[in-house]
Amino acid sequence: MESGRATSASMNPDEQDDLNEWHEALLRVRYAETDKMGVVYHANYLVWFEIGRTEFCRARGFSYRDMEENENAFLVVAESYCRYKAPAYYDDVLMVRTHITELRRRSLRFGYEIVRESDGVVIAEGETGHVVTDANGRVRSMPPDFAELLLAPPAETELEPVPEDEAPL
Repeated sequence: MESGRATSASMNPDEQDDLNEWHEALLRVRYAETDKMGVVYHANYLVWFEIGRTEFCRARGFSYRDMEENENAFLVVAESYCRYKAPAYYDDVLMVRTHITELRRRSLRFGYEIVRESDGVVIAEGETGHVVTDANGRVRSMPPDFAELLLAPPAETELEPVPEDEAPL
């Protein structure tokens, strides 16, 4: 990698494929996440993006807490974007698809798609940009072991179905 950046321009083809690997997490829309018309309130999509990136990391063998406690490294959200393409409704089962679109020495970007499971419609897509900081908010480099884990393939896990009688996450 050139100058600590892991972007598609500076990565070998295998590393580029790793950036294109999507992680999928299921959730069911809760009543509290909808407005009076039964449509999901727009801010919930950012919460679902967080669920997606948290599960992306867990699938690679670590959590945010591991980085914070063991390396004094925090992934601060510096920007977020969401394009709403179709409404989601109470009790819809949604697939949050997450992948890394850019990994640099001091920052990274996650891309997202939220897909309604019943009909395969992409209801939203977006991106978040993160800066790596220490506990005092000073920008620092991504710990190398965690950068490797972010680019590693996920552990072999099977996506668990959403139970009919309860809302996941």
